[in-house]
Amino acid sequence: MQRHARFGLGLRKPHYAAFLEHRVAVDFVEVISENFMVAGGRPRELLREVRARYPVALHGVSMSVGSAEGVDRAYLARLRALVDEIEPLFVSDHLCWTRVDGFNSHDLLPLPYTEEALDTVCANVDAAQDALGRTMLIENPSSYVAFDGAMTEWEFLNALCARTGCGLLLDVNNVFVSAVNHGFDARVYLDAMPADRVRQIHLAGHSQGADLLIDTHDQPVPASVWDLYAHVLPTLGPVATMIERDDAIPPLHELLAELSAARAIAGRTESLAA
Repeated sequence: MQRHARFGLGLRKPHYAAFLEHRVAVDFVEVISENFMVAGGRPRELLREVRARYPVALHGVSMSVGSAEGVDRAYLARLRALVDEIEPLFVSDHLCWTRVDGFNSHDLLPLPYTEEALDTVCANVDAAQDALGRTMLIENPSSYVAFDGAMTEWEFLNALCARTGCGLLLDVNNVFVSAVNHGFDARVYLDAMPADRVRQIHLAGHSQGADLLIDTHDQPVPASVWDLYAHVLPTLGPVATMIERDDAIPPLHELLAELSAARAIAGRTESLAA
């Protein structure tokens, strides 16, 4: 990771012009990989223009590392072409499955945390890293159902990192959402993370559903998530942090204010550690 690439925003369509016409006060931007994986055309041209101004992280939603049928080689080839062109800070995707029999559900579906599932995910992450020629980051999911399994989610992620050498994208909001939905202690989860494998953090908001919290990314980062961010930072050191908003996208200055709050928390953490 570039040492200066500490605080970023998700690049979304309402803010494209601002990032191209002005120097926005971010260290990097993150884009959804699949939106730019078609060679040629205006999206790819726009991403090249953005990349000339800012470091870029690629964040995927369709790799489906939990698929028993393996990862899609054609998908990986398109992603590799994008990686080679953009030279991103990170390439990430989710601990989930999205695809079966060639059908993409476009949902980040949960996995049972069993030895069999671990074997499948490790094989798929190994194949993806080989195809991409680089280490990937895997993001912890938010979930609404739980399976009987041999491991907790944090034990599963620790084992995945140990076996594949992958890094982690730690989504603090996802930890909070899943902790509330399933009744575990979010701080126990965070304390069990392999700190040396966390390269990036996502901060986002959520909504209250009828019975569960829903990871909607349509709200500001709430106090509960800021508190967990402040709790985990001392163990992680200077990792990249990003504000993620995918719906009800506010004016850019509101997201930059949230990013300033992240900088302030990180600054206080580093001052105490000095």
